[in-house]
Amino acid sequence: MEKAKILVVDDEERILKSIVGILQDEGYEAITARNGREALQIYQKKAPDALMLDIWMPDIDGIEVLRQLQEIDADSAVVMISGHGTISTAIKAVKLGAFDFIEKPLSMDILLVTLEKALEHRRLKLESKRLRKLLRDNERRLRESTSFATPAAGLVESLPTSSETFSGPDLQPQRTIKQSMVLYGTGLHSGLKTGMILLPLPPGSGIIFCNLSEDLTVPGHLDYVQSTELATSVSKGRTTIRTVEHFMAVLHACRINNLLVKINGEIPIMDGSALDFCRIIEEAGIEEQMAGYEELVIDRRYQVGEESPKGKYIYIEPSDTFGVRYHLSYPSPIGEQEYTFILDDPETFEQEIAPARTFGFLKDAEKMSKMGLAGGGHLHNVILLDDKGVVNTKLRFPDEFVRHKILDLIGDFYLLNRPLKGMVTAHMTGHSENIALLQEIRKGMEI
Repeated sequence: MEKAKILVVDDEERILKSIVGILQDEGYEAITARNGREALQIYQKKAPDALMLDIWMPDIDGIEVLRQLQEIDADSAVVMISGHGTISTAIKAVKLGAFDFIEKPLSMDILLVTLEKALEHRRLKLESKRLRKLLRDNERRLRESTSFATPAAGLVESLPTSSETFSGPDLQPQRTIKQSMVLYGTGLHSGLKTGMILLPLPPGSGIIFCNLSEDLTVPGHLDYVQSTELATSVSKGRTTIRTVEHFMAVLHACRINNLLVKINGEIPIMDGSALDFCRIIEEAGIEEQMAGYEELVIDRRYQVGEESPKGKYIYIEPSDTFGVRYHLSYPSPIGEQEYTFILDDPETFEQEIAPARTFGFLKDAEKMSKMGLAGGGHLHNVILLDDKGVVNTKLRFPDEFVRHKILDLIGDFYLLNRPLKGMVTAHMTGHSENIALLQEIRKGMEI
């Protein structure tokens, strides 16, 4: 197999030699440039498969090189390198088209893994473009043909189809995003500024969260749920990612199976809803992949808690689709609210559920502060209530509170990283009960 050609751009000779040595030891062909102008010239002449680009260089910095490179090759696989990186620098680089961002001093393992992911993403993008071109050409030939002769039919049969790529009538194509994306905000519970970098992953990867500063990973999966107090957190080793439920709900609605999320400890709360997450996925675009998954079809009733007018309980029953019927019963000013939502498509989710915001009571604010929680809960990203009503905003729906409970549930129910078919009925439950029901389902269905 032909070696992948990697262009390494750095004005520090020691760094350049070190990276080249690592790449050559791993079987790559390494070519070098010592400044931005030289890098652009070499890229156009030698068409490397990937580029490792230092940000801080004397003539043209790496960000400007990246900007110009996107005009030359929009499918370029670029990994940015910096010894003075910040989350804002990383975000800027990814927004301009870089695949990922790593910091000096360089870890050999992180460098190689990141490069492999960048190369695989470029390969998948180019293959997808090739297949789409074949389909367009075939459709054009069919339109131009005066009859459905054997040659045209043979051309159709020669193209890969979803059934040839992943067999089985009940399989759906796995999905990731088309390009890397970034989002910047504040953590609800930490109160700290935080950024998200979203990166495509190949089939079978799952939803993976990664600590931005240490490159430690934790799967966004039921097996790694660490806490359900006020929000859902996942943890592995010393890495914990908090408040994943709103973002997971959007991945559920969009049926995204494979994604890497680089984050500093907590998903940003944004405006307290999932709208910004919907929009960033829309901007990235969704890529169907050459592998399939099977929906989890609920086979019988599973339940947590005993049914009673004042108790907490949740159960799921067989259904042809995934839906939630939630009943909320609070004292005034919220009162009784009930809503039923069927998750048919992401558009309906974005209209009916995603805008519903986190809510809380002024009387609980001091208690949460003492617990070190809700440090980022400000007037613009949470609905605050006192005994008389909402004190800081106008409701987006008269029943926004129950819709938000459904949003949380949809997010928690994607912690198996694949959609399921079943109708959920819930009464006054939260993250703990959602996770407990998922565990009952997994145990009963031997997943």
